[in-house]
Amino acid sequence: MRDFRDIPERLLGPLSGRGDDAWFAAPPGKWCPGEIVDHVATAMENSARGFASRLDKPAMTRRPRSMVQRVASFLVLSLGWFPVRRQAPESTRPATRPDRAATEAKLKDACTRLIELEKTLAHRSQDIFLKHPVLGDLTIGEFNRFHVRHAEHHRKQVVARLTA
Repeated sequence: MRDFRDIPERLLGPLSGRGDDAWFAAPPGKWCPGEIVDHVATAMENSARGFASRLDKPAMTRRPRSMVQRVASFLVLSLGWFPVRRQAPESTRPATRPDRAATEAKLKDACTRLIELEKTLAHRSQDIFLKHPVLGDLTIGEFNRFHVRHAEHHRKQVVARLTA
């Protein structure tokens, strides 16, 4: 997946035509596809809300990134590699048994909102940042690249749940 616009289709496509049994199927202790989609949608919503809150703010300066943040940024944003067993931030943990229609709409709406915000903030693409808990301060373009990599990472989990 290379384009941010592909996120809903790539993440929801494997679930298309499948019933709620597939939406809620998961091995013990793991998230089901519905929870995975809710997690990705919530992360995207949080980013959209954060960048929208900065629309009228003055220019920001990116805080210096540590060596760990620079390496993590390269691994995640360039290679799409996510560390194993890293816990999702509390603010992105999914609802238990999320409603399918509402969660799918939430994902699509968050994607649309971030696309619109990236256009709106194009003239400020290097002076507004949000802090990612692992990667440090990111621009909206970098955050959208993160969301593409993040969605693809979780798409693999959705597919695995469906083939198990």
